[in-house]
Amino acid sequence: MQLSSIPKIKHTDSNNFFLLAGPCAIEGEEMALRIAEKVIKITDALEIPYVFKGSFKKANRSRIDSFTGIGDESALKILRKVSETFDVPTVTDIHEASDAAKAAEYVDVLQIPAFLVRQTDLVVAAAKTGKVVNLKKGQFMSPESMQHAVRKVHDSGNENAWITDRGTMFGYQDMIVDFRGIPTMKQFAPTVLDVTHSLQQPNQSTGVTGGRPDMIETIARAGVVNNVDGLFIETHFDPANAKSDGANMLHLDHLEGLLTNLVKIRKTINSL
Repeated sequence: MQLSSIPKIKHTDSNNFFLLAGPCAIEGEEMALRIAEKVIKITDALEIPYVFKGSFKKANRSRIDSFTGIGDESALKILRKVSETFDVPTVTDIHEASDAAKAAEYVDVLQIPAFLVRQTDLVVAAAKTGKVVNLKKGQFMSPESMQHAVRKVHDSGNENAWITDRGTMFGYQDMIVDFRGIPTMKQFAPTVLDVTHSLQQPNQSTGVTGGRPDMIETIARAGVVNNVDGLFIETHFDPANAKSDGANMLHLDHLEGLLTNLVKIRKTINSL
């Protein structure tokens, strides 16, 4: 697919990686607008094609008392406001087939969570909206197996699919990125590296997922060196108090330095 087919996306001729970035979950309007404004300022300066990311709800939580959202319609309206305020495309994840048409009214890209990417009804419902479908590779799946998820989208009459690698389970409480999978998955669809979720440490005894944010630049650099088409980075101005996935998010203050370095690496790789 052509990146330029996404409404409102910019800098598609820059030969940069594209970026999906934002908070894990939409916690409110002010925080979403604040994060979007900062990321857009950075990506415009660096000519990075950008899609604002935010989950309108979090259905996959470790504990029943974990934050799941502020209400579906309220969060989706905030995503629409971000798009209209800053003239930027948006992406959110869906969890049930009935979410697809509803979310498609508000966002430009529908994301299928890694745990759900084998759910045919969900993938087909997303594909039939005509939106770009971002398929997150299951932590339990091989890179080769993602061709079948992509084919479900294509066979539903939608050629606009991405694959996102968010790491593979390494023991019970750790994730690892197998960079051999990137060229494999790029044969099937544009491929994104989910840097921050790849650094999760799930299944902690507390029921709260841990993470290794100190390794974000290491993983991101390796992804760019290995020619990923896009990067996925969750970021927040106060990760310690974020309502979801704070343990592995990048502090918003560190995003500009990270992306500046990654763009330099991309330019070097492009020259080889």
